Amino acid sequence: MNLPPLYLLRHGQTDWNRDGRIQGQMESDLTDLGRAQAGRQGEILTGLSLPKDIRAHVSPLRRTRQTADLAVAPLGLTLNLDDRLKEVTMGEWEGHYYAALRPTLDAEFQTMSGFDLCLNSPGESEAELRARCQSFLEDITGPSIIVSHGIALTILRGVVRGLSYDEMAALEREQGVVIALIDGAETLHR
Repeated sequence: MNLPPLYLLRHGQTDWNRDGRIQGQMESDLTDLGRAQAGRQGEILTGLSLPKDIRAHVSPLRRTRQTADLAVAPLGLTLNLDDRLKEVTMGEWEGHYYAALRPTLDAEFQTMSGFDLCLNSPGESEAELRARCQSFLEDITGPSIIVSHGIALTILRGVVRGLSYDEMAALEREQGVVIALIDGAETLHR
C-alpha cells in the first residue's frame, strides 16, 4: 500500500487498562501514568522532523481524545475525529474483567492471547476491523498523525505492512511511544 508518512500513537494507560478490564468501545479515562505517556508522545513528536502539511486523525473515544489533547494539540493541529479509528468492539464482554471472564468461556478461549481474545469476542471480527482500517487508509491524502487503540492500530499496521494475522499478533502494542510508518517500514520512537 502506497501511503504518505504515518505517525501512530496508542492512547495512554487508562484506569481500565490498569485494572484489567475489557474496554472495547466503552469509555474510560487516562490515569496519571497515561497522561504522562501522552505528554511523552508530544515530546517525541516535537523532536521529529514532521512534514509541514501533516494532519491529525483521532478516534472519538474519550481516552484517545485525552491523549491527543496532550500529545498532538500543542502542535497547533486540528484534531479530526474519525469513527473508523475506534477500538474493536467486543460486544457483551465490554466492561467485564479479563480475569473474571476467562473462566466462564470455553476452554479454547481461556488460553488465548489478549489480541486473539479481542478478535474472537461476540463483537467485531478481525475482517470487519480490517475493512474499517482499510477504508480509513484509502482516504488518507497526506502525512498524518493517528491516535487510536491497541488492537485497531495493530490491524492498521498490518494492513499497511501486508502482515499476516500471526505477524500482527506478535507486534508490540506499547503505550507512550510513537510508531512512524514511512515507505512501509516501521520505526519505534521512545
